[in-house]
Amino acid sequence: MNETPLFVLTGISASGKSTIGRLLADSFPRSAFVEGDLVREMVRSGRVDMSPEPSEDALDQLRLRYRQAATLAMSFQDAGFATVAEDVIIGHVLKDYLDALRGRQVHLVVLAPTPEVVHQREAARNKSGYDIWAVTALNKILHEQTPRLGLWLDTSNQTPAETVEEILRRREESLLA
Repeated sequence: MNETPLFVLTGISASGKSTIGRLLADSFPRSAFVEGDLVREMVRSGRVDMSPEPSEDALDQLRLRYRQAATLAMSFQDAGFATVAEDVIIGHVLKDYLDALRGRQVHLVVLAPTPEVVHQREAARNKSGYDIWAVTALNKILHEQTPRLGLWLDTSNQTPAETVEEILRRREESLLA
């Protein structure tokens, strides 16, 4: 089993990607964590965020963010770190993100708690992923437009630690061919 695996965690906002990603990375003796929001925030001026009706500039910047995050993840893995990268990577753009990883062996984990649980988690957070988005709209994209690749987990009734345990236990199911 590869001791420097590359995990990609995705799901809608407030599905637990950052929390679970950090815990998953911490389960390895030498690891790195690439957080999508931090990569997005690297664009300090002129940033155009995604919206339900994105402009071409927003889509270009999303693809740039994915390429940069993938490059960073590969760099950490090349340096001998088990790497966990997370972001909202749903719909047809999942293929773009995976293509940016240039044929690497990737463990893809899709966190898919119920919309009700996402609403509860969102209310408890100190940031908002739903200023112009609706939970139901993103959840619909996740379930109807995202390719069924990797390991999909309904984490509604799990603690983050339980989710990490399940990811590690079912690690082979998350490995993309």
